[in-house]
Amino acid sequence: MEFLVSATNGSIRGSRWLLLHSVFVFAFLYLPIAVLIVYSFNGAGVGGFPPRNLTLDWYRTLFSDGAIWESVGNSLIVAAVAVVIALGLGIPAALALDRAQFPGKTLFRRLVLLPLILPGIITGLSLLMLFNEASIKLSLLTIVLGHGTALISVATTEVFAGLQKLDRAQEEASLDLGANYWQTFLRVTLPNLRLSIIGAALLIFTLSMDEIAVSFFLIGRDNTLPLEIWGRLRRGITPEINAISTIIFVFSLVAIVLWYRLRRSAEGSPEVAAELIETAVQGAES
Repeated sequence: MEFLVSATNGSIRGSRWLLLHSVFVFAFLYLPIAVLIVYSFNGAGVGGFPPRNLTLDWYRTLFSDGAIWESVGNSLIVAAVAVVIALGLGIPAALALDRAQFPGKTLFRRLVLLPLILPGIITGLSLLMLFNEASIKLSLLTIVLGHGTALISVATTEVFAGLQKLDRAQEEASLDLGANYWQTFLRVTLPNLRLSIIGAALLIFTLSMDEIAVSFFLIGRDNTLPLEIWGRLRRGITPEINAISTIIFVFSLVAIVLWYRLRRSAEGSPEVAAELIETAVQGAES
């Protein structure tokens, strides 16, 4: 009995320590974000604690700042095109790793993962040397190519993970019922990979929007948002930086919620597989 009481007391103390540790970790991660959001409404700017005279003036100043919004537009363009490039090359690479057998497959897999391991400085410097040798002028185009190249590995690994979970019986059923390989891929395989593809696209978009090392080496006259913020921080933190950071955080949170709801709705629809096979067969008959 004494042993059980001692064990129970020890378990309670351990749970309390774990709870305290969890609170400390979450506070360390998210308290700075909360402070940033609060100070974006602080009438006294970035100084003065506690915040007082809450106002929207810094957001009004932000929306009238042409340089910031030009850099936001540049970042959105770069990220969107980087998603297209990375997925356009990453999906075939993932299919090759999962479905094909060829000499050097193991080496190819390691080379695909290499950009995930290399520091961004190395990637940016090597791409800068390549563009200089090719006499390509630095611009948004070079940043797009740099981001797309560096993030192909993200698309490949995400789609490859989705292929590993894919039920091959659906593809076999589609082929047995008369659909050819392209029809099966477009109407069965690709729809089944939509969650992996959307997840890869969101991750690539986020990483591109946040990328500064590769962009620093490949930038021309047009700034991206991270470089614009970095350049302004060299002169000190301003309330506009807090405001734009808050907006970015809100949009990121909305994207995460939308992705979570999409995943839950897809997992709760087991009849989708049968519909995909039926669609592929109808396409083959037509």
